Amino acid sequence: MVRMSAEERRESVIRAATSEFARGGYHGTSTETIAKRVGVSQPYLFRLFPGKKAIFLAVAERCMRDTREVFEKASEGLHGEEALHAMAEAYSQLIADQPEKLQMQLQVYVTVAAAEAAGDHEFGEMVRKGWLEIWDTVHLPLGADIAQTTTFLAYGMLINTLVGMGFPPGHRVYGGIYESGQAKPSRNDEDAQDEDAQDEDAQDEDA
Repeated sequence: MVRMSAEERRESVIRAATSEFARGGYHGTSTETIAKRVGVSQPYLFRLFPGKKAIFLAVAERCMRDTREVFEKASEGLHGEEALHAMAEAYSQLIADQPEKLQMQLQVYVTVAAAEAAGDHEFGEMVRKGWLEIWDTVHLPLGADIAQTTTFLAYGMLINTLVGMGFPPGHRVYGGIYESGQAKPSRNDEDAQDEDAQDEDAQDEDA
């Protein structure tokens, strides 16, 4: 069996911690739970990260980076309305296919707000930096138009809230949002439905 390097272990911790923090939040997730999910001891976990706060910051940074990269890839070579709809489509599909990314993003905002209220600004400094990078990433393809950038990101935060509350795709609450940005069904669900339909067709043919 090939042994994982420390960097590979760090990556596995970030993936596991993303799932755990997305579900339980910062205060509801223990390092013991993360270590068990990764399959390492807590002492080894602390050799990779000095503590839970460091793990959460690494996960939050990854969350911000992944979102930024979705916008970068979607808008590549596009400008204005084309870029806007491509980025909206890509992001709404991302949170449909990988809901824990949205859950983690929402947990990040809650954790930052609580930390700021308690006088701890380390969480906020990192997350604000990541959010500004997202802002800059969408700003340029939108023609460096501040109003359009603000509207795009405001719609995004509204979509986060509505999807987080469980409003399904097609619900009337999305009516005022441009179609490309509206909540979408998961492609995983669509694939499963296609497989079910194929099975039913095969059973009909056998009959």
